[in-house]
Amino acid sequence: MEDHLKELIYKYTLLNAVKHNGHAQSGAVVGVIMASHPEFRSEAQKVMKLTAEIIEAVNSLTLTKQHLEMENKGIFETVKERKTEEKGLVDLPNVEGEVVLRFAPNPSGPLHIGHARAAILNQEYVKRYSGKLILRLEDTDPRRIDPKAYQMIEEDLTWLGVKWDEKIIQSDRITLYHQYAEKLIELGQAYMCTCPGDEFKKLKDQSQACSCRDLSIDDNLKLWKEMPFMSEGEAVLRVKTDIQHKNPAIRDWVAMRIVDFEHPRIGTLFNVYPMMNFAVTVDDHLLGITHVLRGKDHLANSEKQEYLYHHFGWTVPEFIHYGRLKMEDVALSTSQARKGINDGLYTGWDDPRLGTLRAISKRGIKKEALKELMLEIGVKIADTTISWKKIYGLNRNLLEDEANRYFAVFHPEKVIIENLPESDKGVIKRLKHPDFPDRGYRMLPFDGIVYLDQTDLERNESKVLRLMDAVNIVFKDGKTIFHSSSLEEARRSNAQIVQWVPVTSSPDVELVMHDNTILKGLAEPSIEELNPNDVVQLERVGFARLDEIQPKIRFYFAHK
Repeated sequence: MEDHLKELIYKYTLLNAVKHNGHAQSGAVVGVIMASHPEFRSEAQKVMKLTAEIIEAVNSLTLTKQHLEMENKGIFETVKERKTEEKGLVDLPNVEGEVVLRFAPNPSGPLHIGHARAAILNQEYVKRYSGKLILRLEDTDPRRIDPKAYQMIEEDLTWLGVKWDEKIIQSDRITLYHQYAEKLIELGQAYMCTCPGDEFKKLKDQSQACSCRDLSIDDNLKLWKEMPFMSEGEAVLRVKTDIQHKNPAIRDWVAMRIVDFEHPRIGTLFNVYPMMNFAVTVDDHLLGITHVLRGKDHLANSEKQEYLYHHFGWTVPEFIHYGRLKMEDVALSTSQARKGINDGLYTGWDDPRLGTLRAISKRGIKKEALKELMLEIGVKIADTTISWKKIYGLNRNLLEDEANRYFAVFHPEKVIIENLPESDKGVIKRLKHPDFPDRGYRMLPFDGIVYLDQTDLERNESKVLRLMDAVNIVFKDGKTIFHSSSLEEARRSNAQIVQWVPVTSSPDVELVMHDNTILKGLAEPSIEELNPNDVVQLERVGFARLDEIQPKIRFYFAHK
């Protein structure tokens, strides 16, 4: 029973610690135990004594190690703490002096909505603390680089409204990483390993060191100097960690390796490249990064990097880990998206089926909606699944006032209204936006020959149908008969009110849907007054962004 109690206290203490920047509070932990596990209420003294001991142990861990403990033990899935989830942007821990943050994408492709979270959160914290934001392009893996991505990333950040104070490209700093690798060897904290990868893994998994670990500093320096003349896989430089570490991935991780592949940006100037954890640590120190915002999938990387900080005697920045971001029915993987583009499945990086920022913006989703969403999610450690419904709701709030209204009919069917009085013919004025009359009117010629949506006709056979701001009709036996002009009669008849377009002067339009299928139809003449990137509401269809007006009018569907 006592072991079970200790396990519960340990889990609740970890949960409470990460909520309070690494420092658990005794009263809160005891309160949760007593409230959630009444069987221990009769042993209050024991609970308080064990809690005090466990809190001391947990609080002695770094925040990163507390997060790692939770991840390893699957605490999020096994323990439900009675809490109100904190939303929004919480304060950064341990702010002393200038706050310096970095947004560090790999230029393997354009940014997607997952990147938007990191970019927005970093910028908002920089604003809050009047700090500095560094854009760092991490391109030390020549095989994972898209030469066009350097520019695409900057374009995506500009659209997102993220401004950086300094830009760093890691491939410009290879010599610098070599210098620090050599320093690490001289400190006796790194060694050249020539063991085949599979053999080293077997030893590592058994917590055993390879013979290379015992090489002298001079021998390591000699091999290091020879490394550029070796072949890929012949040798790596390893950082000394704890060979007994409970996580095999952290045991003597690779700092530098040979890559026999031409770098898209610097060519064949180098063939010895740093691994991400080495380059990131060196840069974060030299650039004065104070706080690092990253996903919890980097928990092990944070612990790897701490070894390097300690080897060099550098101050470890504050690591803030947040949960994974998942999105319904959308491809966020850059590698999968690229494969789909190369295979012809997707039309490009802005294909509406993708989760890239350029695909999202092409559909008329505003950056302000993404910002509001990301600030609401904040940096909580729990995983978050984003629904399109949520994004659409936030975006709709922005577009309701902004988007003017227009008629468009898809699946059009030509209708000639019989017995239409001459008095009902003419030009119909309709407000561009019902709540903003100062924006003016659209003019729709109405002579009784119009296009209606075929579906509206089929669903309203023999029923009164109201053409918006025009007349009431009845469609029966293949004929369309004028019924009346009265809106009140339409209401009494419970008539469906539908959009329409005149037969004369109505241009052809296309609407690209979320699945990249294309609806073809006709729009009212005033649609030709719009400019590309205008977002409008096609009445009874939904919000859409005008992508091009020449050589054809093409919209991308946003949402209802």
